[in-house]
Amino acid sequence: MELPKVRIKDLGLIAYKEAWDLQESLLKSAVDCKIENRKQNTEHLPDQHLLFCEHPHVYTLGKSGAAENLLMNQANLGQIQAEFFKINRGGDITYHGPGQLVMYPILDLEQFFTDIHKYLRYLEEAVIQTLSHFGIHASRYEGLTGVWIDPEGPNARKICAMGVKCSRWVTMHGIALNIDPDLSYFNHIVPCGIQDKSVTSMSMELGQKISIKEVKNVLLSKMQTIFNFQIQE
Repeated sequence: MELPKVRIKDLGLIAYKEAWDLQESLLKSAVDCKIENRKQNTEHLPDQHLLFCEHPHVYTLGKSGAAENLLMNQANLGQIQAEFFKINRGGDITYHGPGQLVMYPILDLEQFFTDIHKYLRYLEEAVIQTLSHFGIHASRYEGLTGVWIDPEGPNARKICAMGVKCSRWVTMHGIALNIDPDLSYFNHIVPCGIQDKSVTSMSMELGQKISIKEVKNVLLSKMQTIFNFQIQE
């Protein structure tokens, strides 16, 4: 059986709303393809995508999140050159900004497996293996989605947040891996709605600067191995 095909695109530094609109468009195209297949009894495979990017400073609140986890008045966000969006993914509030690698998979899980929990664990595993490549030991925190450093210890800290949406088994949104962002921006929120845990970055853990391009290439390689897809040119 032929492996699923996935298109890879690096969007660079892109405004959050522009990337969100692109995700919505790609998801709609995939869903429309699947609906048409059912109507016409055809078997066309929808296009699948992995989008990589960074965002200017922005806070996003998931549909299950609490608005009070943004610790400053929205009217004052301009003072720190940040935007705010309430969006349609799972999870609570998080921050995106330069120095953070964001990956948005637009995948048709019916070409892989129809299990959203397995999908989240695979995303976590790709990040865990990526961090291991750079000498950072990371793992899961039982009951909490994402990737953590020393989750069972007194200084548990989150290095990668994730939140997804799935429509007719097509995914959008994804992961945010802290490589070398300005972590002070997390002081304006309760990250992911978790009161007593801190955040960290690859640069902070290693004590040196890390290339986002290099991390992206490793993460892509881990995604390709774990999800077992081929890259579509």
